[in-house]
Amino acid sequence: MAQTGTELRGTLHQRGLRLTPQRQMVLDAVRALGHATPETICARVQRQAPAVNISTVYRTLDLLEGIGVLRHTHLGHGAATYSARAHEHVHLVCHRCGEITETDPMLLAPLAAALHTQHGFALDAAHLALSGVCAPCRSSATGDSATGEDHP
Repeated sequence: MAQTGTELRGTLHQRGLRLTPQRQMVLDAVRALGHATPETICARVQRQAPAVNISTVYRTLDLLEGIGVLRHTHLGHGAATYSARAHEHVHLVCHRCGEITETDPMLLAPLAAALHTQHGFALDAAHLALSGVCAPCRSSATGDSATGEDHP
């Protein structure tokens, strides 16, 4: 998924497009930020180019995802996050502190096999976020340590 500037320029050129400074800045911001929302990416780009607006960022993210340079994931409520890294991982999202941990999608192999057998469904585990409570939040919580849920 990680293309060099020359490779990206060639990929865009094959589609009749060019690598504009705005596209490069959006891609650079995504690479620097890791998992980032369009708003966070826009803020980063606007540090260098204040005239770049959010609609330009959204169009660029859509284009770069369409050609396989980026991938988006929904990590919970709110906007999708984008990443330029190959997504061979599952996201574990702590709904208390917001920490995002990445883990091996092979942990979900038994679930994927069961879904395929029972429903003919092919799981895209690399596009998956699981919500729960991280170990530090669980250890500091006063609620149920098994689920991380607070009970009255």
